[in-house]
Amino acid sequence: MMAKIILAEDDNSLRGFLVNALKKAGHTVRDYDDGETALGALQEEVFDLLLTDIVMPGLDGIELARKGAELDPAMKIVFITGFAAVALSNGSPTPAGAKVLSKPFHLRELVDEVERVMAA
Repeated sequence: MMAKIILAEDDNSLRGFLVNALKKAGHTVRDYDDGETALGALQEEVFDLLLTDIVMPGLDGIELARKGAELDPAMKIVFITGFAAVALSNGSPTPAGAKVLSKPFHLRELVDEVERVMAA
């Protein structure tokens, strides 16, 4: 199942790798380097999946996911982070059903996880 994905990741080189891997797998991807601009896109367009880093300057991934889930409760959410335990244990409620992919991960793992989430 091909998905329309919004990606928020502040690491430019990683974001480029993720976009290429997802597009090669047949997905449509809009990518942003911060939470604020990604949120602006979420307010204007409907996406199947939000793929977001948790730790970003400004609007972090958890807050972005919360706001995104309010705009579109049907949108799937996958967090990508090197700090999963820390970021998710700080008391911030995360949207129900959100998945976490811990860095470092292989691009194949990302594509497989996206396909699993979209099939669920």
